[in-house]
Amino acid sequence: MKHAQKREYKEFGKYIWRIMMILLVNLLMISIVSGVGEQAVIRLRGGTSVETLSRVGSRGDEVKQIQTKLKNWGYYKGNVDGIFGEQTKQAVISFQKKNSLTADGVAGPQTLKAMGISSSSSSSGGSSGGQGQYSSGDVDLLARVISAESRGEPYAGQVAVGAVILNRISHPSFPNTLAGVIYQPGAFSCLNDGGINAPVADSAYKAARDAINGSDPSGGAIYYYNPEKSTSKWIFSRKVITTIGKHRFAI
Repeated sequence: MKHAQKREYKEFGKYIWRIMMILLVNLLMISIVSGVGEQAVIRLRGGTSVETLSRVGSRGDEVKQIQTKLKNWGYYKGNVDGIFGEQTKQAVISFQKKNSLTADGVAGPQTLKAMGISSSSSSSGGSSGGQGQYSSGDVDLLARVISAESRGEPYAGQVAVGAVILNRISHPSFPNTLAGVIYQPGAFSCLNDGGINAPVADSAYKAARDAINGSDPSGGAIYYYNPEKSTSKWIFSRKVITTIGKHRFAI
């Protein structure tokens, strides 16, 4: 009798253990699935992680940044509410197609980088050096334009000029390369007056890196001008987002 009871207790213990393991696995699966709508990490073979930052269902400041950029560039027509819905997804897909990115509607690292939204920290110093998807030659070219176009402007204004140039790369109305934007006929006066060949300020190199890393004091602008020097009536018709130093930044 005692032997039979021991067997029953042993079998019951195994049964409880199985139930607990099933519950544990279910809880683990629920935890994984619940994170998909926010900041999910996709684990690839070899242990590599790729962070998927914003997709349908995501909410927050990052989504507002995405919506603001896409709205300023003409891809998004909805409200900047910080909610990543179907309309935001379609705008992201249009942006991705324009910039030869995987058109999946997910604002992952490459899409965010193309938008100028990045959590990467900037480096300092006067060397041009490569930066992410940009070569050292690209950084040098961007720094030359920043130095020539914003000489005497506060540092935030220098970064903002660099951001405007990068914002144009992502905008459907402009070429989709750095060189294409800079050398677009009539785009920057420094190419006509020789200012681009002047010595480059160290701050311009740092401003170029900060802009590439996602800093955008202009708020997504694609134009800037000095109202004291500009003679174009058309540029005064553009909506001004912010003013930094002597420059107005507009869309």
